Amino acid sequence: MTQTVPPHAVTSWTVDIAGREVSLPITPVSPDRAIALMMITDMGVRFGEHIGAALAEKLRPLNPEIVIGTATLGIPVAIEVTRHLGLDNYIILQKSPKKHLADALTHSLSSVTSHGSQELRLDRAALPLLLRRRIVVVDDVIATGSSLVASLALARQASAEVVGIGAVLTDGDAWRAKLEADAGLVRALAHVPQFRRMGPGHWEAIADEG
Repeated sequence: MTQTVPPHAVTSWTVDIAGREVSLPITPVSPDRAIALMMITDMGVRFGEHIGAALAEKLRPLNPEIVIGTATLGIPVAIEVTRHLGLDNYIILQKSPKKHLADALTHSLSSVTSHGSQELRLDRAALPLLLRRRIVVVDDVIATGSSLVASLALARQASAEVVGIGAVLTDGDAWRAKLEADAGLVRALAHVPQFRRMGPGHWEAIADEG
């Protein structure tokens, strides 16, 4: 369901995610901008099953062999999509430095919900699973596109063939320019706009340029 931009200020946003209505709180990310925040780890097991089945249905025609997800909020998405595709192996790209990742492949990124720059890490032990395999990259939300760009770069560095990108939500439209040609690989369950401040505690949806 596509929701039209209302003329009045709002403090939450309701979105239809593959047939399930979800109300998301509008959460500031800067003094004048806000997002409709979905914390998928707080949505419950049934919601995880719901989005996993729906994304698997969108991605199945691509015949993926491996699912890649990004820590932390992309982990439950990767697990559920893998399960509903009937696969077993999935790979999680990590953002925090861990002892076993001292020799990992890395790529820098930034996030709309995190401060400062980060590094995404691919464990070298996972390289044999990716070599010349058809993979899909999944995440909870695509906003700036920075995490996806880093994920795709690491997958391709490992000689994997990226055949699709799955997301529960797309947020705004800045990610399209960031992903460039890879934007055409995105299959999302729903879309939410970003918001501008209209007054204390009140926000108005920004219409997407595209």
